[in-house]
Amino acid sequence: MDCNSTNCPVVATLAMIGGKYKAIILWHLVEETRRFGELQRLIPQATQKMLTQQLRELESDGLVIRTVYPVVPPKVEYSLSDLGRSIKPILDAMCVWGTDYMKAGGIDVNCFMKCDN
Repeated sequence: MDCNSTNCPVVATLAMIGGKYKAIILWHLVEETRRFGELQRLIPQATQKMLTQQLRELESDGLVIRTVYPVVPPKVEYSLSDLGRSIKPILDAMCVWGTDYMKAGGIDVNCFMKCDN
């Protein structure tokens, strides 16, 4: 059977988490709510513009909830929605697969992501 990309579950999943930093953002939000500045420090390779764009896309797709508090200066927090929390098994599987792949290639794993394998 031919896979129509508009109706393909793999394409749909990659469209939601396939951005340059989306999986990393989601990973950092799995355990706790974070402010923008925290995410910037945790993902230093992402520019402010790119991090903002990725967060907006995750919010638009319903994976992330953005909460703005009416204080000065503005306080903004990001957390996972129920849909966002449901992606954790996929992130875990990616971590395990990537770790196995790297180890098989003789590459040392040196990453903040810790997974069971």
